[in-house]
Amino acid sequence: MGKKLALVLLCMSLLFPAFQTQPGLIAANRSVTITSNSINVREGPGLSYPLIKQVKSGEKYSVIKEKNEWSQLLLSNGQKGWVANWLLKENKSKGSKNSGDTEYSNAIANTNNIRVRSGPGTSFQIIGHLHKQQEVAILTRNEDWYEISFSNQTAWVNSQFVDTDGNDQVKKTSDATTASKGIVGMVTANGLYIRKNASLTSNIVGTVNKDQSFPILAEIDNWTKIEYSPGTFGWIASWYLDKDTPHHTTAGQAVQESKITILEDGTNIRNKPNLQSDVVDHANNGDHFPIAKIENEWYQIKLKDGTNGYIAGWMVSIDGSAPRIEKPGIQSYLNNKTIVIDPGHGGQDNGTTGPGGTFEKNLTYRTANLVFAKLKAAGANVLLTRNGDNYISLSSRVNFASSRQADAFVSLHYDSSLDWNTRGMTGYYYHSDQKQLADSLYSSVHNQTRLNGRGVRVGDYHVIRENSQNAALLELGYLSNPEEEMKLNSGQFQESAATGIFLGLARYFMDH
Repeated sequence: MGKKLALVLLCMSLLFPAFQTQPGLIAANRSVTITSNSINVREGPGLSYPLIKQVKSGEKYSVIKEKNEWSQLLLSNGQKGWVANWLLKENKSKGSKNSGDTEYSNAIANTNNIRVRSGPGTSFQIIGHLHKQQEVAILTRNEDWYEISFSNQTAWVNSQFVDTDGNDQVKKTSDATTASKGIVGMVTANGLYIRKNASLTSNIVGTVNKDQSFPILAEIDNWTKIEYSPGTFGWIASWYLDKDTPHHTTAGQAVQESKITILEDGTNIRNKPNLQSDVVDHANNGDHFPIAKIENEWYQIKLKDGTNGYIAGWMVSIDGSAPRIEKPGIQSYLNNKTIVIDPGHGGQDNGTTGPGGTFEKNLTYRTANLVFAKLKAAGANVLLTRNGDNYISLSSRVNFASSRQADAFVSLHYDSSLDWNTRGMTGYYYHSDQKQLADSLYSSVHNQTRLNGRGVRVGDYHVIRENSQNAALLELGYLSNPEEEMKLNSGQFQESAATGIFLGLARYFMDH
């Protein structure tokens, strides 16, 4: 009887909808500290819920429940309220780390410009850099290499260039079974938790639902590592997966039960599956079309008048069993392009500061590194105007782009206003020949992030005014707006913004 009860309780900890009255909620029973001043506490887990009160930096509270990226706190007056997780720091007593969790240690860079690679060896692609004293979480160890969490993805760094926090319990990758190539797992239950690491005590980072399928990346004990969204990884319980080799749909095979959804306004529908063919119609964000078949990197779709048309696979999302086309066509337009990403401010220049304490210089650098990794993976020659928290003059940023003969220069910023209600993103250009780049970047980021759109306009900014290379400047939201500040800090927004910049650049080069 005791074993059966334990099994039931274990299943309840993995599946929330079937056993709990409020889907997505879990009992957390832990203590956290507020990390910023004047943080809003809300009645529910989202920015749309009414405010209850504000809490201050350094105050400690017990967590009752968690939902998505929000924690419900037990307040001092007996009230309950919700606060965004990224504004909280967990309080851990000495020795409280669970031995079953795979995150055992942190790494601290002991020098500048440490190369971060896609695999454990010098032959793997460089996807970014660590600056001195930058701290990252170690996930696994493979001989002289650490697998780390870097820019919302997993990456590798040589152990000689980092110092650990003194905990030697880093799990070797030999303890994990790397999945066979081509094996996928289909989820057999609704509301299955995705955890940061392979342990029931590890933080919940998302959920998956019945009949969703994911490639299996690795397995440890009864846990399976998956990529549950592009560039984002987590662990789920293996006993809720049916494993199989995927059945691929070949080019031209009929997939009439599937539909596509258009991602951007003004998307071209052509009469043949190539960019040189005639445009027969246009579609806008949210439009749906049934798929007739797949040809190379294009979906043949049925139009409302009964005729057929073709749309590039990287411009749509899929609903159904049809395979997703992963932008190989659009990525090719970035190959060998020299792109300079300019994270605004740095060093003694903090830029604007949000009411929650966010420095603009830190957020621009975070976004820039995500963009860097995506562009590098697509074969671009991508450069950052600053590597780390250092001050670079405006003229030096412009000269840097000119000396490298950059094909594109993108300056990243976050905005501020005396009116705390102001929100949204803006694109800027100065010279008329910069407008198409600014338009492409703005449109793509706006569609990915769904921020309030403030349009594209002329901006008298040094880095675009004095730039002889094709240049644009993006203001990616208002840090002065407390609610928008929280959104801009979220991992989901940062990933969406970086994807938008990546796609905006690719679309620009595709058309030029």
